[in-house]
Amino acid sequence: MRKGLVPGEQVITITRPQPRKLAGPAAAFIAAPAAAAFASAWTVRGEATRLVPVASADWTPWIVLACVLAAAWIWLAYCLPRLLRWQATRYILTSRRIVARYGMMRRRDEQVNLASIRNVTVHQSVLQRILRSGNISLETGYEGVVNIQDVPEAVRFRDFVLDAIDELPVGGDPGTDEISDYTDEALPWELREGGDDER
Repeated sequence: MRKGLVPGEQVITITRPQPRKLAGPAAAFIAAPAAAAFASAWTVRGEATRLVPVASADWTPWIVLACVLAAAWIWLAYCLPRLLRWQATRYILTSRRIVARYGMMRRRDEQVNLASIRNVTVHQSVLQRILRSGNISLETGYEGVVNIQDVPEAVRFRDFVLDAIDELPVGGDPGTDEISDYTDEALPWELREGGDDER
């Protein structure tokens, strides 16, 4: 991110979504090999043959292999993608903008200039209040509303945003299209009252 900063811009904080969404993958990461080991041991003891008489002792290596492959599939198809998705999501607050970055190979960025933010709202469910996370809505003057999902320490992040907005230089942020409070003499000629309109 530091390579993409404009002169004078500083990174205030970088965070990722609250990791509660990794609870399911973490449980599956632990439970899958445990279940595979239990099923393999149960099969090696001959319990599978007793339960299903058709499954002879010759089937034991294949059943054990199927258990191992099932655990590996859960790891690779369920746990790993969710971990990578969480790892690749970042919320970056700088002294001029907020950047929500998603994806590793296919990256998507949402950027909001601090000077264009009119209101910052934190929405929290009961579970989010317990975990001190929340969804932050950024209302802008011309872009509508930008939502940032599951921000950890949401109230503190909102306070950082409000402090950064208060510290913006007077006259507006250079990255926005807003016109600062100029005196009539400071305006470019084509914007002064009474100037020629060449359109």
